[in-house]
Amino acid sequence: MIDAVSSVTEAEIVAAAVRLAGQANRTPVLTSRTINRQTQSQVFFKCENFQRTGSFKFRGAYNALCQLSADQKQRGVVAYSSGNHAQGIALAGHLLGIPTTIVMPQDAPAVKLAATRDYGAEVVLYDRHSIAREVIGQQIAAEQGTTLIPPFDHPHIIAGQGTAALELLEEVGELDILLVCCGGGGLLSGCAIATHSRAPHCRIIGVEPEKGDDATRSFHSKTLHTVHNPDTIADGARTASLGQYTFPLVLHYVHDMVTVPDTALLRTLFFLWERLKIVVEPTGVLAATALLEGVVQAPGQRVGVIISGGNVDLGQFLKDVPC
Repeated sequence: MIDAVSSVTEAEIVAAAVRLAGQANRTPVLTSRTINRQTQSQVFFKCENFQRTGSFKFRGAYNALCQLSADQKQRGVVAYSSGNHAQGIALAGHLLGIPTTIVMPQDAPAVKLAATRDYGAEVVLYDRHSIAREVIGQQIAAEQGTTLIPPFDHPHIIAGQGTAALELLEEVGELDILLVCCGGGGLLSGCAIATHSRAPHCRIIGVEPEKGDDATRSFHSKTLHTVHNPDTIADGARTASLGQYTFPLVLHYVHDMVTVPDTALLRTLFFLWERLKIVVEPTGVLAATALLEGVVQAPGQRVGVIISGGNVDLGQFLKDVPC
């Protein structure tokens, strides 16, 4: 049985930051007087929508791939993803000269499919309503002798994602609260570990879509829950459950979990487009929505918010969503 809590440390997150130096973007931290006034807080948005490939996922992907053995690199890797991990693995593979195969759902956003292929990956499409992506990924790895790199449940992935919080704290100093989007828990776990060491008094709160609340139920019950293909616009948070690494790490380091409805995600999405002038995707604004909608209230406090990504197919999105 793995000791998940000891599997990722602050030292490994710092080492990941060294590996990522010169490869990952040091993404900007934005502030807004309007949002500070509305929330009565001092809010710092860590904008991973400006990361390479448009999301935080590049951090973990590059950190994982550059630690493979020479033989593993030559054989290549396989991953499964709805889009952001796919792009992160594809670009990291391109930069490191590692062949990549990505299993993606047929209904993945077209912009994410196109970008993954443009980065040089071979894409294998599947119907997420009839077969589990994990099964396909494992089959390909077994048949081709490639290394499977999961989207969140891997120590090197988690350590890489934690560098986002490390950078935020280095830039703005200690925080009272850090709000982090949660799908499978890789970003949340990594950021919580980094923050626990650098700002021990900071409360870490994970945020999920209301229709995909498996991690929130798991956190409060201390028992792992699952959800099957939740019908939420936050496509990056449609994961079935936390993993064997991320579940124990979330229980150990995270202080609370909350959810927000899709209607609130839409309000935040348009608000940030209009006020911060940044392109963000629905999953990317989960953490911001919890604060802007009053689910988490922090008057007089310093609040960090991770905006996890900006890979939205604007043309399709505006067709599907009533404005």
